[in-house]
Order: sequence, then structure tokens, then C-alpha cells
Amino acid sequence: MSSPTFETERAALADVVAIPVTPFAEDGTVDQDSHRALLGRLLEGGVRTLTPNGNTGEFYALNPQERRLVTELTIDEAGERAAIVVGVGHDVPTAVASARHARDCGARMVMVHQPVHPYVAQAGWVDYHRAIAEAVPELGVVPYIRNAQLLGARLAELADDCPNVIGVKYAVPDAARFAAFARDAGLERFVWVAGLAEPYAPSYFSAGATGFTSGLVNVAPSVSLNMIEALRSGDYAGAMKVWEQVRRFEELRAANGSANNVTVVKEALASLGLCRREVRPPSHLLPEAERAEVAAIAAGWSI
Repeated sequence: MSSPTFETERAALADVVAIPVTPFAEDGTVDQDSHRALLGRLLEGGVRTLTPNGNTGEFYALNPQERRLVTELTIDEAGERAAIVVGVGHDVPTAVASARHARDCGARMVMVHQPVHPYVAQAGWVDYHRAIAEAVPELGVVPYIRNAQLLGARLAELADDCPNVIGVKYAVPDAARFAAFARDAGLERFVWVAGLAEPYAPSYFSAGATGFTSGLVNVAPSVSLNMIEALRSGDYAGAMKVWEQVRRFEELRAANGSANNVTVVKEALASLGLCRREVRPPSHLLPEAERAEVAAIAAGWSI
């Protein structure tokens, strides 16, 4: 039996990889109706790749049952309209169970959150991802890299053992480091996804990325799609016009160590009447002054 080539999955990563929010109801549970409505809005807006249980979905604030629910809702709502890259992580058995659940629900890829343990050896990073990738050889696996010390050679080592490691969400805020890492690992071997969204997409595309993640896309799908179309055509001036359009919104998200990364997105959605603004600790609601600024930005976009 021949090994899968993952051509469809690789193509799906070379796109706007949307990270949907997880809306909460008044009683604090996952608001399933709002969740489906927001997913439908993304799909109708032209988004074709979704990552349930990403950081913008408050992955670490969801319990295991909620993470499974979010996976199931997303796959059911998307149907054949989008590729699904399910976020998995925590300890190895939990990550493996989540990956197998994603597979059983019909997903074709998983994105592995960067290990949160404070002591991560480079060889241990390989071991962690190998254990997950080997458990689901039929799924495409996308490591989420935020560790500036990780060497590209380690990713190549992982892929030598696990050919289903097909893409990388690279989220170190250093375009020069990204360029070197991608070339050390194998520029053509993987699909490189700019993991720091629209603000870093132009610089990362110039160094070899072909997709980028987005939380902003929840609010204004057309804005994110405009950027990737410009980047695909090599129109960096056009891409930077979009960059200027989203700059303040993304600055608000990135402030204070990205404290309000999810909060700003949910606040914008709430200002448009699309879901409640509530987030879970350790995130927190915005002060009133910033709420007004976020609402003004969202209202100014062509939704």
C-alpha cells in the first residue's frame, strides 16, 4: 500500500488558515448555535481552511469534553467546504487521543501546539512530535513552533521519521530566523505557514511562507483574503495596504505580551452582534475605552 502524499492537505495549508473563536453562552458553556453561525460566516466568506482548538479558540481554557465538542461542531458544519486542521496538545497521551478523535471525526490534519512544559530539550521536542505523528500516520501533522532556539535540523529529523509531518506553523517573531530555519529544515519539503498572522505575513512570504494563520479573519474574512491574494500575486505594495488597514487592531491584540489576543477578536464580534464578548481566564475583558476603539475599527471594515 502506497503512502499518502497529502497533496490536498498541503494545498489547504497554503492559504488563510483561520483560527475560529469559541463563543460562550451566558451560562459559560460553549454556545453551539453561535459557534455554528460564526463558522458558517467564515465559510460563506470564502475561508477554506479552519483550525478548531487553536489559541484564538482558547484551547488551553477548554476542558477535554469541550475540545472534542469544538472539533465535532467544526467538522460537521464545514462538511466538504473546508479542510480541518484540529489543534492538539498537552501531554502525549492526551494529544494522541485528540488526534485520533480528530481522525475518527473526519479531519485530515492536526496542528500540534508547542509543548508548554518549561523544560524542552531539542531531542525531546522531536520525541514529543514523533509520538503524536506516529499514532496517526494517515493524518497530516503541522507542528506549531514558537521556540526560537529550535534548530531546523530537528524538524528535518522529525520528518525523516514521520513523512506525515507536512507543514509548519512558524510563530517566532523574527523573519530572518524564519528564513534560516526554513532553509535548514527544507524549504520545499514543508508548507510554511506564517503563524503570527497578518502583521508578519508579508515578511514571512518574502522568505518562503505560502500561508498564514488568522484570528482577524473571524471578524472580516474579506480583509484576510485580500492580503493573501496580494501576496500570492507578488503584490507586496497591495499586501502592505491591507497591513496598514489591520495594523491598529493587531497592535491591540499584541499589546502586553498578547494579553488581549482573543479578547480583541471577541470584542469586535460582539460589537457586530455576532457572539458574546466573554473570554475565560487567564484572558480578561477589555476596558471600556478599548472596547469603543475595537468597535470603531470593526465597523470601518467592509464586512
